[in-house]
Amino acid sequence: MDNLMTTRLLLHPLSAAEAASVEAGEPPAGTLWAPGYPGDGDRGVARRFLETCADAGSPQPFGAYEIRRRADGHVIGGVGFHGRPDSDGRVTIGYGLIPSVRGLGYASEALRALLAFARSQGVASVKGDADLDNTRSHHVMAAAGMRLVGEDDRLKHFRIDWSTNRADVWTMTPDA
Repeated sequence: MDNLMTTRLLLHPLSAAEAASVEAGEPPAGTLWAPGYPGDGDRGVARRFLETCADAGSPQPFGAYEIRRRADGHVIGGVGFHGRPDSDGRVTIGYGLIPSVRGLGYASEALRALLAFARSQGVASVKGDADLDNTRSHHVMAAAGMRLVGEDDRLKHFRIDWSTNRADVWTMTPDA
């Protein structure tokens, strides 16, 4: 699986060995971690990724990715899918950054790249959610083109949908 690249970032697909390193909090040889990486959320993602690999094999390219700054190669967070698309072509995403780089547009940049990748793979719909008070995450999803589609007592739910009206033209469908 190839890396996904943006202007400032490289999204590196995790292997099982790399996920085990993240879970253990020990960087693999040749990998640079920025101070604060991995956080508890990153370790949880790595643990779930390893469980998926053990149960059903690697979910890549619909698995976890490290977010690395291209300027210095340091891992500053993670972004990824919660699994392969379901039978209707829907996937769920998640992301997180170390505190020192939040507010610099990295999360929106990484999420836009992940959404573009999902679309290129024929995914029909991507959803994500964030705690009601996590306005930064709401902004990230909105900046990446996702729309608020609902909320409950804990979370705001976002989604982006694509459909093909013609074989060569993609359009966003209205929120449901």
